[in-house]
Amino acid sequence: MPGLFCVSAIDASVVPLPIPGTTDLLLLWLVSHNGDPWLLAVCAIAGSILGGYTTWHIGRKGGEAALHRYVPAWLLDPVCRWVKRHPILAVCIPSALPPPMPLSPFLLASGALGVPLARFLVAFSAARAVRYSLVAWLGATYGRHMVRMWSNTLEAWSTPLLWAFGGLLAIGIGLAIYKLRRTRTAGVAGHPGFEGAAD
Repeated sequence: MPGLFCVSAIDASVVPLPIPGTTDLLLLWLVSHNGDPWLLAVCAIAGSILGGYTTWHIGRKGGEAALHRYVPAWLLDPVCRWVKRHPILAVCIPSALPPPMPLSPFLLASGALGVPLARFLVAFSAARAVRYSLVAWLGATYGRHMVRMWSNTLEAWSTPLLWAFGGLLAIGIGLAIYKLRRTRTAGVAGHPGFEGAAD
C-alpha cells in the first residue's frame, strides 16, 4: 500500500513514469493478487491527490515559466485555451481518462491560470475516485478469476515482471531527476545576474 501511494503520487506529478497508466496497472495487479480492493483504491486516490496538488502548486508558483518548462510547445496553447474556457472539465476529463490522455499539463495550467484550489481539489479528487474505484472493481471482479485460470503462468513470471517494473520505475525517476537538475542549471546559467555573480 505505501508503494501504491508513492507511485500514484508520482504518476500525478510532473515527474514522468516509464509506463503510461502505471498506477492503474499496479492497482489491478495488487487487487488480482488478493489485495483489499477498496483499501488499495483509497491509497491510490490519496497518493494521486497529493501528486495532483503538488503539480497544481508548481503551476501556481511558477506561472507561465512553469508551463513553458514542463509542457511541450505543441500542447501548450490547446491546454491553456481549454483550461480558460472550461476549468472544471479541464481537470475532470484528463483525471478520469486513461492514457494516452495527458494529465500534468492540465494540472499545471490549472495552477498557472488561477483555478481556485478548492474547486481544483473537488474536481480532481472526484475524477480520481471514480477512475480508481472502477479499476479496483474490475480487478476484484475479473482479476482473481484470471489469476486462478493461469496461476502457474503468473507464478512463473510474477517475479521477473515485478523486477522489470521496478527497474523501469527506477530508471524513469532517475531520468526525471537528471532532467530537472539540468533544467535548473540551464536556468541559472541563463539568468541575467549569472555572469556578474561568477565574476
